[in-house]
Amino acid sequence: MDVYRVFEALDALVTVIEEARGLPMTSTCVIPRGDVLDLLDDLREVLPSELDDAQDVLDQRDEMLAAARERARELTEDAESQAARLVSDAQAEAERLIASARHEAQRLAVDGRAEYQGLLDRGRAEADRLIEAGRATYDRSVADGQAERARLVALSEVVQAAHIESGRVIDAGDREVSRLRAECDQYIDSTLAGFEDTLTRTLQTVQRGRVQWGRRRPESTATRDLIGADLIE
Repeated sequence: MDVYRVFEALDALVTVIEEARGLPMTSTCVIPRGDVLDLLDDLREVLPSELDDAQDVLDQRDEMLAAARERARELTEDAESQAARLVSDAQAEAERLIASARHEAQRLAVDGRAEYQGLLDRGRAEADRLIEAGRATYDRSVADGQAERARLVALSEVVQAAHIESGRVIDAGDREVSRLRAECDQYIDSTLAGFEDTLTRTLQTVQRGRVQWGRRRPESTATRDLIGADLIE
């Protein structure tokens, strides 16, 4: 190969200089001009092709580095875009779930209040009706004495039972509303935890990709330094 010819010519030139006859009392030496000129001609003949080859290597290295940088930029942009899209999707889904849960909770609360008010109104109406009926019966049956009074006491017990039943139904409605709210909160929390886990795994994947790319960069630097050292020698 031509590179070996370069090294051989340089070694021969060094040998000629080292073995040159020195002049007494001086550091000057006599070098055979013909031999040196022949060696320099050999170097002149070989070096242009070697320099062209070295330039080709440098050009290819620059192109490879440029392509690697462009690929790294594209990967980084893709990862950032995907992460941003995942975050945006997660936020939108979380907002939708929260809004849906709030709407459901409000609907249940409205339904519970409506049912409570309906039961209360019906209980009051029934109580008023029974009281009015009792009064009317009492006015009409004064002569019946203790028997009618006992009947009115019985009617009063029915009214109390109606109040107790209405209170029980209201308490049951309140407990059901509380249970549904707790289930909505638990569903929202578990869903958000799943999105958090997905985002965490995505960020870990991006970080591993960056670490792997960071490990490849010193290899490119070492290759460049090796080529530069060969050219200097």
